[in-house]
Formats: sequence, structure tokens, C-alpha cells
Amino acid sequence: MFTPEMMESIKKVEATREARMAVEPRRMTAEEKSELLKAYHPDYRPEGFKEIKIGPNKGQKAPVELADLLHSNSRLLNENIDLSKIDYDVDVLVIGGGGAGCSAAIEAHEAGANVMVVTKLRIGDANTMMAEGGIQAADKPNDSPVQHYLDAFGGGHFAARPELLRRLVMEAPDAIQWLNKLGVMFDKYEDGTMVTTHGGGTSRKRMHACKDYSGAEIMRTVRDEVLNRKIPVVEFTSAVELIKDDKGQVAGAVLLNMETDDYLVARAKTVIIATGGAGRLHYQNFPTSNHYGATADGLILGYRAGAPLLYQDTIQYHPTGVAYPSQIFGALVTEKVRSLGAMLVNKDGEAYAHPLETRDVSASAIIRECAGGKGVDTPLGSGVWLDTPMIEMIHGEGTIEKRIPAMLRMYLNYGIDMRKVPILVYPTLHYQNGGLEIGGEGYTKAIPNLLVAGEAVGGIHGRNRLMGNSLLDIIVFGRNAGKAAARRAAETQLSEMNLDHIKAYADELAAADCAEEGVSPLLLPNYARHQR
Repeated sequence: MFTPEMMESIKKVEATREARMAVEPRRMTAEEKSELLKAYHPDYRPEGFKEIKIGPNKGQKAPVELADLLHSNSRLLNENIDLSKIDYDVDVLVIGGGGAGCSAAIEAHEAGANVMVVTKLRIGDANTMMAEGGIQAADKPNDSPVQHYLDAFGGGHFAARPELLRRLVMEAPDAIQWLNKLGVMFDKYEDGTMVTTHGGGTSRKRMHACKDYSGAEIMRTVRDEVLNRKIPVVEFTSAVELIKDDKGQVAGAVLLNMETDDYLVARAKTVIIATGGAGRLHYQNFPTSNHYGATADGLILGYRAGAPLLYQDTIQYHPTGVAYPSQIFGALVTEKVRSLGAMLVNKDGEAYAHPLETRDVSASAIIRECAGGKGVDTPLGSGVWLDTPMIEMIHGEGTIEKRIPAMLRMYLNYGIDMRKVPILVYPTLHYQNGGLEIGGEGYTKAIPNLLVAGEAVGGIHGRNRLMGNSLLDIIVFGRNAGKAAARRAAETQLSEMNLDHIKAYADELAAADCAEEGVSPLLLPNYARHQR
């Protein structure tokens, strides 16, 4: 399966393994980390960004691909949408059927609201499903939410909004218990205590997991709860524009049936954007670990309606995406592999960084090694070794099959046994650190009754996210958004609906002379020659 050059490099990895296991690489100083990030992290590449010319974030920078969508007109600019013909009329409209959207729908329904979920693919087709390693919560005697806060605040370069991060860590133990009661099959010891491990940047073992398919297990459980409650779910239908009323409140959304191309009108007293990430925009031509629908739709919808973005210029590149074989290029190799003891090693068998540095630091270090000729050549570029045989040398035979079975099966499908040979990795576009700006209750700053939850939010994690805090934030902020939306809906009266902001946005684009030829939101990635 490996080329002769790869096999020669593997021999060097094997020859240095015993010495590396005896002496763990030291952690970098703050100064070393800063220099590394500035030199090699993609967020510091000027050519990857452009200035936003209009809207609340005018004058700030965004990834080129996102800026182009922000500079595009609405799909509805020249459409005649009859807002008096209402196809769906609900209290709470949840846009997105992933973990955050389902959590919000469950809590809104629990509070007595008439709630509906709309999703452009199937319910559960989301980045939640792709998450592997685990979910953080400080619920052990040697830990505390304060320590969790300090780890996450430092890991995010002290840029997280304190109000949001405080909620994340304080409500984490309850989120774990909520999931546990719903039926999530967490890894547990014989006495029922949950197994916890380290993640990059954590000072305590607070990672709760379900083998290495934690996100899939959480998504299975919350999806089933939505369906068991008989909450209406409209699949293969995209929200393409928010609707406002004469008071400036959000009043629903225009939906597009992806199969028939028909437009539908959904009226709602409150709307929750839970549309997930942006990996399928492939910023700077990076591969991605994201699901097919991750095209930043919620950011476009909210921004065009007047909601500001926060930290839209910062993206997380997971350090360990598959670099080889080509068939699974960019797929996620969970951080749990490193938390179990596998080291990052260059082609000469050198461990050049601590295996559990934060994700941005680890990714930058890999990029540095490959740029400096220390990477292993592959058909699609280069990568470094993740020395997986170390796991069973440390923890005993059978550990990989027990703790990371999905990883083992993925590689065995291509003739690679990670128990016996190392695997090749390179950073993959993984997480949208920035998103729509919200306050502590989940409401956007500028549009009454519009809430955001999950990866479409900016500010929870700052400018870098620690492993396990994304599965946590979709539960914490999804649940809170559902509760808040139900409360607000009970006291909201809507007036006449309109789409006036579409024309106003088009006029602003024309005045700035920056309108792109395409339309937004994108909805689906540009892989095929023919696009809708």
C-alpha cells in the first residue's frame, strides 16, 4: 500500500520509537507558539482574505470565498415571492437539522412551542455526525468549570466572549447528564463512572466519548428524540432568505424545495439559525472533514438581514486529516489518537512537537515540517506520520480496536493496519471559529427574535477551539436557544412581512461596486460543472 519512499521513512519511525517513548517532546513556550502561528498558520496568509465592502462588518477581512458570498446578491432579488401565501406557520422555526438544531427543537417543544425544523439535506446530515473524539465537561472531583474556562480561554487566545464561554463551561456537566438520560452510550467503567481522557490544550481529563464516533452517537440520540416527539421536519429544503416584519423583527424564512425548485413561505415568531460550518467552501484550497452541506448558509442569511459577524477571519484547521490514501484525503483522524499516545513524527522519525499542543499550533507545526522538506511525499502533496503503533505499546494489545474502532476500520478498508504501521496526516479544514455575533441568551445583536446556535455562532471559542468543546456548544447553546425562542414566541406579535432588506442589500452592493456574479447562499458546494 505504501510507496518505497514511504516504507523507507517508516523504517526511520520504527528505529526512533523506543527513544521517543522514553522522552516526551517538550511543550512550546508562548513566544514559540506565536512565532510558529504567524509563520505557518493559514489565518496569517494575506492572500487568503479580502476586505468586506458592505454591511455591519464593512472594512474587516474575511476568507476570500466567504467574502465573495457576502458580496453576492440574494437568490430572490428578481423573484416575485408572495408572502401572503403562507405554507408553514409556527412559533419557532429551526433552520438546520444537526446537533444544535435538534437540541433547540427538543427544548422549544418541551416548553410548549409549535416548532418546526427545516434542513437542506436529511435530519442528521451535519458536522455533528462527523465529530469523533468526544465532548468536554468538568464533572470529575479533580476538575472544575473554572479550570475548564481557563483551558478554553487560553486555547482560544483569550478572545472568547466571557459571557458565552462562562455559559459553556458552567452548563457542561448538565449537558452530559441530559445526553446520558436521552440514551447516549458514553464509554463507562464497570461501576458506571464515565471514562474521560485528555485533549489538546486540556489540563484535566474531561473528554467524554463514545468510542471514536461520539458525534454520530449524539446525533443519533437527539435526532431520534426529535422524531419520537413528532416534531415536524422538512427535509431537502433550504432556507434561502430571512423574512422580517414592519417592526424589524425576524418573521420567518423563504424556503427552497431542493427537489422541485419551488419557493415556500414559513412564518415564525422566532427563528433559530443552526446551519453549521463552512468547510465545503474549501478556504485556501484545503481539504475538509466537513459534511456535504457545510457552506456557511446561516452566516449569509443573517448578515444580509443585518446581523454582524464576529471573528469571521479565523478558521480551525484540524492538524490530523488523512493525507494518504487519496480515497479518504481530508477525512478526520480524531485527536483521540494523539490523546492515547500516538506522536506526530516527520519523515526522519523526529518528534518535532508535543502531541497535545492546541490544534492551531499542531497544524502549523505540521505545515512547517512539510514546507521545510521534512514531510513525506504523497500523490496529493505531503504529510507527516502519526505513530499509531505506540498506542498499543503504551496501553496494551487491543486498545485501538476498543477505543478507536472507526479509525481502525477506515484504514483497514485500504489495506493499512494502524496497529502495525503509522498513518500519514496533514491539516484539514475543520471548524468555523467565527460566525454570527450573539449575546448570552443566543439572540443576534441587531435583529429581534433571531437566535443562533452551534457552529454558526462566533465568539464562544475565541480564535481557536479545543477538542470536545464543539459537541458541547451545540448542546448548551442549542438547548438555551430553544428555551429562549419558546419564551419569546409566547409574547411576540408579528406585523406585515416583507423582504425589503434584499433590495437594500443589492443597492449597497451596487453602490460599493463589489457585486459578484453569483448568488448566495451557496447551498451546495461547487463540485459539479452544472450548478443550480
